[in-house]
Amino acid sequence: MEIRFNFRNFAASDHLKSYSESRLQKIGKYIADDTLLVTIHMEVDKYRHKAEVVVSGADLHLTAAEESEDMYASIDLVWAKLEAQVRKNSEKSKGRRKGQKYPSVRMETYHIASEASLERKRRIVSSDRFEPKPMMIEEAALQLEKSKDEFLVFFNAETERINVMYPRKNGEFAVIDPGEEF
Repeated sequence: MEIRFNFRNFAASDHLKSYSESRLQKIGKYIADDTLLVTIHMEVDKYRHKAEVVVSGADLHLTAAEESEDMYASIDLVWAKLEAQVRKNSEKSKGRRKGQKYPSVRMETYHIASEASLERKRRIVSSDRFEPKPMMIEEAALQLEKSKDEFLVFFNAETERINVMYPRKNGEFAVIDPGEEF
């Protein structure tokens, strides 16, 4: 990992450089890329101390910027942002390595018999597996409107969760969103 510094409107101390390097070296534990380039831009403008970090590699480009009244605090804040971005990126790549883009959904159909046969237990008549397509809510509404289906299961591109959309009696659509993943 190569680290480059750019300073504007102040002379940097060796301690500030070593502090920045030690904080940003920790990103290397999440990324195993030897060609990683980290560029740190530091600027002082009156009482604002700005720090911006750009991390670029083979398949990676992350940026984070913060400002505060102290350059060390700005570096800490930028490092926290970058760490969150790197974690999110590594979790995404782990999911891709497993071959799972989107969560799969299993549908089961129940058959409810007449009142005379209610004494028997309900049983599953059919089962189906599919991977829902990622789409926005507006796209899902258009697709459900065009089809004759009673509901639509889709992967919400905004929330990155499985949602179910169904038409209401007044012609509008309702969406069931399970909230946080469980």
